[in-house]
Amino acid sequence: MTTANTTNTYTLPVGPLHVALEEPMYFDIQVEGETVRGVQLTAGHVHRGMEALAMQRNYLQNVTLTERVCSLCSNSHPATYCMAVEALSGLTIPERAKYLRVIADEVKRIASHLFNVGIMAHLTGFDSLFMHAMEVREIMQDAKEGVYGNRMNLGQCVIGGCRRDIDEETAAFLRGQLEQLKPQLDELYGVFERDPLIRKRTRGIGLLPLAEAKRLAVVGPVARASGVAYDVRRKAPYAAYPELDFEVQSDTKGDVHSRALLRLREAVESVKLIEQCLRKMPSGPVCTEGMPAVPRGESVARSEAPRGEVFYYLRSDGTDTPQRLKWRVPTYMNWEALQVMLANCQVADIALIVNSIDPCISCTER
Repeated sequence: MTTANTTNTYTLPVGPLHVALEEPMYFDIQVEGETVRGVQLTAGHVHRGMEALAMQRNYLQNVTLTERVCSLCSNSHPATYCMAVEALSGLTIPERAKYLRVIADEVKRIASHLFNVGIMAHLTGFDSLFMHAMEVREIMQDAKEGVYGNRMNLGQCVIGGCRRDIDEETAAFLRGQLEQLKPQLDELYGVFERDPLIRKRTRGIGLLPLAEAKRLAVVGPVARASGVAYDVRRKAPYAAYPELDFEVQSDTKGDVHSRALLRLREAVESVKLIEQCLRKMPSGPVCTEGMPAVPRGESVARSEAPRGEVFYYLRSDGTDTPQRLKWRVPTYMNWEALQVMLANCQVADIALIVNSIDPCISCTER
């Protein structure tokens, strides 16, 4: 901490390693007393060179690589990458595979949103609520392990479809997990909505007005909580989403509290989507036979990850290795909004506001 021109104004460095940050990021915060007056963000601490690695691996190997871009969005990345390869190859995946991809996406969305709201409870000092949220999340973690054999990276998506089918026994197990989850989500929502400690610490904190959300082009729950009802699943439907009914959740308050409640409502919608998939999923193969050669050309694909829109760009020179593979993740669009959210907040609220955009620094810096 260095003292500035007056005794009441100083610079507060937060990061790149800090107890309030889950990943390395540096905030140069100008503080007057206990009030934040200015924020400068500095990134680039965890660059992993994954886009360079993608150009050294063939198309099949890159399915595994893209799944390691981000843990909480680990299904969205390979699914979107596979869509880009399939679009360039002219490959149409089987109908059953489309539903299986939606199930994997929505299972990951529920687990990701519960993790974020649990961390929010921890940052407010409500540790019993944090432990309860993480206990509820374990229902979906167990579902992942029971259906896919893994609690984090599902390994479900492959070029041309999906790796694993869901038989009747597994479907019954998944339905049972969802039935356990429903009352727990309702209970959690009630606590986050009405608890006086949560309301005191999060309402009116980290405000992002609609005009600023549009100017900064934020995505995902951050945008929808500020009144931008944009969801790729509705705006540019993919997989089986055109055949499914769901409501795009939105709010207008644009504060930390509304972003948490919106994520919990989205988790409820995800449960409904999974149940619809299990009811409507047609029989048939789950993957195409073999993989066609990827021709020379370019393609793009996008999907709605738990944090917002994931965008993939692929360029091929006709070999079995991409000439260029580039992706844009939601946090890249959302972290500039922290300069608006943190303006004039209290120092004690910094970690809470940063968590409210659900940042993933590793996938942003790749």
